[in-house]
Amino acid sequence: MNSEILQSEIIIENERALLIPFENERNIELKDIIFDDEIWKYMGMYVRNDQDFENYIQNTLQQKANGICYPFLIIDKAVNRVAGSTRYGYLNHASQKCEIGWTWYGKDFQGTGLNKACKYELLNFGFENIQFKRIQFSADLENLRSQRAIENLGALKEGLFRNNYVDSEGNSKDDVYCSIILEEWQNTKRDYFGEFI
Repeated sequence: MNSEILQSEIIIENERALLIPFENERNIELKDIIFDDEIWKYMGMYVRNDQDFENYIQNTLQQKANGICYPFLIIDKAVNRVAGSTRYGYLNHASQKCEIGWTWYGKDFQGTGLNKACKYELLNFGFENIQFKRIQFSADLENLRSQRAIENLGALKEGLFRNNYVDSEGNSKDDVYCSIILEEWQNTKRDYFGEFI
């Protein structure tokens, strides 16, 4: 695994999506789209006011500084707007794996194909540049939309993690876990992401 890349400024893009480091000054543009409870329904927390927004920005940057994750801003190149955020999380250098997640989009960008464009770049860069051996995904058991989106990436459903986390309102939540491994990537790329190759 090429861990040094995670210490650098990662910018990845295709015709539709541009992913830039979260600490970019454009992160303030998230404020235009972030105050929507539907976005946060399955994220374990809510961003409802300016203080929540500041906490979200600072917590994300602190987790990056601690080496827990590498977060990105998502830019929709079709309109040059900040559309949301995603990250490589649960970075595990010893086991050469991560989880792609903590992904959210403003309402105008949901269901537009932007998510698949982003996930392709994250997977391709993750496997071919960082050289992860495993990239996993998780979705709340009740979040059927996210589960379908993960299936559309060619990820293998592995199982249910019961009481996997407690959300900000004290509720125990179950998560479905899926993954793609390095040995599968070339076939998955061909079968699920042909439009980006």
